[in-house]
Amino acid sequence: MKRLVRTIEGISVWTGRAFGWCILVLTFSVAYEVVVRYVFNTPTVWAFDMMVQMYGALFLMAGPYALAQDAHVRGDVVYRLFPVRWQARVDFVLYILFFFPGMLALFWFGYEIAADSWRYKEVSWNSPARIQIYFFKTLIPVAGFLLIVQGVAEMIRCWNAMQTGKWMERLDDARETEDVLIENPGSGLN
Repeated sequence: MKRLVRTIEGISVWTGRAFGWCILVLTFSVAYEVVVRYVFNTPTVWAFDMMVQMYGALFLMAGPYALAQDAHVRGDVVYRLFPVRWQARVDFVLYILFFFPGMLALFWFGYEIAADSWRYKEVSWNSPARIQIYFFKTLIPVAGFLLIVQGVAEMIRCWNAMQTGKWMERLDDARETEDVLIENPGSGLN
């Protein structure tokens, strides 16, 4: 069971890292557009569409990564006071009632949107460049699928916590600075 969770988490973390490079592409394209627009007075016709697609790809594909790292925003004012077994029960029920229906809808309707986009060879109407967007729309059901798979890993994690009273460890990837400072108060990051 732990091996399956680790494998799924590994896929989510790898995907998040891979699509994290969109930030670099996005940064360079914005900088390029600013320079050519305001220094040379020759704005591009493609930069806006490309930036929207990069940001959208980053946003969609970071979802499974954030779920695998337990980095999604949660209102845990009361939740954090519960014992681990009750936290797991609450999470388990919320995954069934809200998460999976939403992600199944994202996958299902995202697939329909992507299929239509591929059928029409859809292009952007925002600029004269008419950039193809059916590749981008394919990421909608892919993200939905990866979120569903990561959700299964989270359900296994909840089930295990309900049985044992403690959470399985997550793959350690990026960490918040405040967490590092709490664990190592003398680390010199003052």
